Amino acid sequence: MAEDGAALADLSPRERRQAVEAILFAASKPVPLARLAACLGCDEDYLRGLLAGLAERWQRERRGWVLQEIAGGWQLLSAPEAHLWIRRYDNRQLPEKLSRAALETLAVIAYKQPVTRGAIEDIRGVQCGAVLRQLLELKLIEVVGRDEQALGRPLLYGTTAAFLQRFGLARLEDLPRPHEFGLAPPRAERAVEQPRPPA
Repeated sequence: MAEDGAALADLSPRERRQAVEAILFAASKPVPLARLAACLGCDEDYLRGLLAGLAERWQRERRGWVLQEIAGGWQLLSAPEAHLWIRRYDNRQLPEKLSRAALETLAVIAYKQPVTRGAIEDIRGVQCGAVLRQLLELKLIEVVGRDEQALGRPLLYGTTAAFLQRFGLARLEDLPRPHEFGLAPPRAERAVEQPRPPA
């Protein structure tokens, strides 16, 4: 391996891949691209291509792990089809299953954030104090501020990086859009044709 302080550009292709794999293997959280690039002394665009290539290669080879862009970084995860064997090996418990009420509340927060408890309850039509406490304990949501325009300055809630990790999202923009659920057509389809001006 190259001496300490060397840049990724100074390494052979095999050493470059080895360096990236080692960092991803050692990291317990998603590794931000900027931090990885700074550590390895290389360009982010080059590194993004290298990571995408590794992810595609490992998926094609049907390895026991996958590389995903998730929660603002890149992370090695066990392949979904291997989860049964991992749980059997170390008796690992599945993440706490969310109730329907918790999922509905979490969906409202994800799509409407930042949002107050009152707005969530208006949308769902039920009280949600207990569900909010559960989601806060699970670190899927957090308090992101206060609504300065509303009476009493109620708390505003938003999702966390743990939410992105749990649902396998790289960023909030990756949430399914309403038209993907069949709830509303894409904006382009909703556009009404404007009348043409008289000739």
